[in-house]
Amino acid sequence: MNRKVILTCAVTGAGDTTGKSEHVPVSPEEIANDAIAAARAGASVVHIHVRDLETKQGSREVSYYREVVRRIRASDVDPVINLTAGMGGDLVIDPQDPLTTMPGTDLINALDRLPHVEELLPEICTIDCGSLNFGEGSNLYVSTPDMLREGSKRIQTLGVRPEMEIFDTGNLWFANVLVEEGLIDAPPLYQLCMGIPYGAPADPGLLAAMVNMLPKGAQFTSFAIGANQLPWVAHSVLAGGHARVGLEDNLYMSKGVKATNADLTARAVEIITSLGSSVATPDEAREILDLRVQTPTITGGDL
Repeated sequence: MNRKVILTCAVTGAGDTTGKSEHVPVSPEEIANDAIAAARAGASVVHIHVRDLETKQGSREVSYYREVVRRIRASDVDPVINLTAGMGGDLVIDPQDPLTTMPGTDLINALDRLPHVEELLPEICTIDCGSLNFGEGSNLYVSTPDMLREGSKRIQTLGVRPEMEIFDTGNLWFANVLVEEGLIDAPPLYQLCMGIPYGAPADPGLLAAMVNMLPKGAQFTSFAIGANQLPWVAHSVLAGGHARVGLEDNLYMSKGVKATNADLTARAVEIITSLGSSVATPDEAREILDLRVQTPTITGGDL
């Protein structure tokens, strides 16, 4: 187990979590400060969503991403920046009239999900490799094969490394097709997302099966949500992968004890080192993933 493990901190996500913990960052300044704190605690990569300042829900506002990235890049740490490109896939339908959309729908095409990636050129951005019944009710996440091919081609042109988000085995099947078609440059990077209703359950046996489906030379991370998050760090490392923690996926250190992003990152570092591995520095992560570092000019001050 003596190897370098890339540790990602997913700082805030887009879920309805701000009312459940005062530690979930909302403003660009708060999100950037949490990303910086996570990097200081040992995170190799910071995964960034942004939130609407009034509703506190997930947002696609480019200026918010710009401010978060500006603050991180101006800090005393240099984590790999991973921006979500999954916003804009939400479809909420009326179950009695499925052609009628309901509040909460935010459904746009593949290229319209990428303006912040095109402007800021992060080293990594995510693509969600399939559609999903997203929990109870009538909320669907929509990411079709046509959308994924178009988005992947554009991301490839930008020189950004896509992190392929895998929520079930069919997603993994299609991600492998993207690799076979040459739309994903080597080494392909997979994120195996476990325990999200109704995708792949957080089952170590299923993780092993999914790892066996990965193409030769692939890099992968796996995470699980809620109480499974910290134990899953060990599962992912022992399966040969990297690890992810953060308030996007879990709000607690233990039962009743609320976490911060820095807390979760520090605990993950302890778990990884206890297994005989070490956490990759940001530069080591860049080398492992063969990332292309680009530095676009970012202007503007505080929001």
